[in-house]
Amino acid sequence: MANPDQETVLDPRPELFDFHGVSMTHYYADNWDNVQNFQAKPTDILIATYPKAGITWVSHMLDLLYFGKSSPKRGVSLPIYERAPFLEFCIPYRPKGVELADKMTTSPRLIKTHLPVQFVPKSFWEQNCRIVYVARNAKDDVVSYFHFDRMNSVQPEPGDWTSYLQRFQEGKLLFGSWYDHVKGWWEKKQAYSKLLYLHYEDLAEDMDRELDRVCSFLGVCPTEEERRQGKEGVGFDAMKNNRMTNYSTIDVLDFKISPFMRKGKVGDWKNHFTVYQNEQFDKEYQKKMMNTTLLFRTEI
Repeated sequence: MANPDQETVLDPRPELFDFHGVSMTHYYADNWDNVQNFQAKPTDILIATYPKAGITWVSHMLDLLYFGKSSPKRGVSLPIYERAPFLEFCIPYRPKGVELADKMTTSPRLIKTHLPVQFVPKSFWEQNCRIVYVARNAKDDVVSYFHFDRMNSVQPEPGDWTSYLQRFQEGKLLFGSWYDHVKGWWEKKQAYSKLLYLHYEDLAEDMDRELDRVCSFLGVCPTEEERRQGKEGVGFDAMKNNRMTNYSTIDVLDFKISPFMRKGKVGDWKNHFTVYQNEQFDKEYQKKMMNTTLLFRTEI
């Protein structure tokens, strides 16, 4: 990573373009062959989400589960993007995600991605890797994504809230359609047994229950003390105040506009949607989610 004390000079905000049917920017498409040719190991764990659906939360959780005991200071001394590299990350003046992943010496390697399921490098399937997917309800997701795009200079220009909401509905945001993303991974889960599908709302509602599911899926058995430390470590306030998880060391993020970790609540969409926007959104949502068994809660 670049020295956080040195300001990185980047091009103007990137433009979106259609890339094999998914909205992308050159920051991710330019390194495509290296991403697709990435060689996964059987012990790798891939953590996947649509943007702003809890990927940092779950990455930190898994890192604490696996390495919190052997390296108790790791979670407060090593940035999350080194503990769980972002596979398709390809920003100037920084190590590419594939390079960081290739250099990892820990086992298992924790690797994160926002790729839709059809873009995942084939080696993850060939090596029968375990995958943890997290989905967040569309209304909270679009609100969080909007504020993230406002403060992130390597994301496309967000525009105003009304136009942003419309583009979300049309799948015209980086990494494409939320609907296609969550449904694509849900369908994959039906055929691929090593995929655990989590919901952000469930994690927010009952971390103990979801931690049990994660531990069972991964085959790890933390002691009560390790569980307690893990739960404390992944609490929203703890992560928001931890420079190794809150991304405050990244110079392309403008915290004067918005923090990377803003609220982390279920139901914050109510502070952004007008009554009319909510009604229109619900109509579109019903159409797009008609033929799936996947269900979401917009409040808990």
